[in-house]
Amino acid sequence: MNTKKLIAALLAGGLLAASQLSLAASLVLYNAQHPQTMKLLADDFEKMSGIGVKIRSGEGPELAAQLLAEGKASPADVYFASNSPELMLLEGKQMLAKLPAATLSPIPARYSSPQGEWVGVMARENVLVFNTKLAAGAQMPASLMDLAKPQWKGKLAIAPSDGDFLPLVSAVRALKGEPATLAWLKGLRDNAQTFDDNEGVVAAVNRGGVAVGVINNYYWTRLQMELGSKGMHSQLYHFGNADVGALINVSGAGILKTARNADAAHKFLAYLVSPRAQQLIAKSNITFEYPLLPSVAPAPQLKPFNQLNPPPLDMQKLGDDSQSAKLLRQAGLL
Repeated sequence: MNTKKLIAALLAGGLLAASQLSLAASLVLYNAQHPQTMKLLADDFEKMSGIGVKIRSGEGPELAAQLLAEGKASPADVYFASNSPELMLLEGKQMLAKLPAATLSPIPARYSSPQGEWVGVMARENVLVFNTKLAAGAQMPASLMDLAKPQWKGKLAIAPSDGDFLPLVSAVRALKGEPATLAWLKGLRDNAQTFDDNEGVVAAVNRGGVAVGVINNYYWTRLQMELGSKGMHSQLYHFGNADVGALINVSGAGILKTARNADAAHKFLAYLVSPRAQQLIAKSNITFEYPLLPSVAPAPQLKPFNQLNPPPLDMQKLGDDSQSAKLLRQAGLL
């Protein structure tokens, strides 16, 4: 073999080895979080670790259903859920791997898997957004349940088909029972304008299309960043007294038992709960969710996490949303 051919062969072998190494040092992430948030974290993890992250984004319930359908053939290594019930569903189907204590311990146990199979990463609060002109002088409801009463007819906006609405239904069901939940949903059906998502709700309230809307807190802050303070004609109302309306929605991540790149997946989850990633969540002008690492303060635009007053629900009691869609259909909201 002449020198040129030898060099070409060596280069080809080196490129092949590098390609194989790159393939081995990567993971497949099924992502139900906002794509901008996940790109921010994945890019930083890749830069820090040298491990590639291939992201497949979609709505939480649909991705969870896809994982169930794929079963052992799924290419996913990690599932990052927008809401804990999606992870509880996979946990119940015994699809998630046990996580080491070092990954679980930084986050308060009440925000993670009861069985140690997924870890909470960030959270947001369910709130009411109200138009400052349309709702001027109006008394805000003491409870989320009050929004089903006749006085709110034509004044309310909800997004029942948004994946973020399902945990709220599950929370009402866990605390009030199924008959009361169905009656509440029928009241919302009669009272509310419906939108496809939380972005539609907050925009409608802010422009004066409707007086109040049920959303997660970060949608309002993102709209404020987009429009500026002068463009905001709405404010947030936080439910008190541990009302179901003050539900904290946890977004977390788990590793599939069938993960092909388990080592990379474990490194990624350890990164997500590290001070570095949690500070990135807190300081970005993209996320506006609460980091769950207690030592990291949230963005200054958010109400302090220790001042929130959520209902007494753990992840186990909140459940897996399996009955929520059924109740929404029975009520005529889906």
